[in-house]
Amino acid sequence: MTFFTSEYEAKLDSKGRIALPSRIKAQLPESGGDELVIRRGFEQCLIIYPMVEFKKVFSKISGLSEFNEEYRKLQRNFFSGTATVEMDNTGRFLIPKNMLGYAQLDKDVILVGMGNKVEVWNPSIYEKHLIQDPGELSKLAEKYLNE
Repeated sequence: MTFFTSEYEAKLDSKGRIALPSRIKAQLPESGGDELVIRRGFEQCLIIYPMVEFKKVFSKISGLSEFNEEYRKLQRNFFSGTATVEMDNTGRFLIPKNMLGYAQLDKDVILVGMGNKVEVWNPSIYEKHLIQDPGELSKLAEKYLNE
């Protein structure tokens, strides 16, 4: 089972490649762990899935009825914003240029483990999405963890 957590600072090289930190690489599945799927996030970030995890999401979204307009919009926008990449033997992979532009990634990036996936953020954009008020975090935890 994949289990990504924590924040990591990383750097893109001049070609737009990124190397996954060793703690993230250690959580990748043994079989097929070199193949990743990158997709545009709902916020202005990128999402990296191991292929096995992406297949679960793919199954849910592709299983929606093609006869429902909202489902088609979701499918079209979700699937058009994905790319399959392969890591080299050092754990690096190339992020497509259009995705770098979408997430405004330049040199410094923040990787955030999110359970079965990893988010890739521009550090200044990431800061805007963090909860600054501990009271708000407490209220969200109470609301969603006490259900």
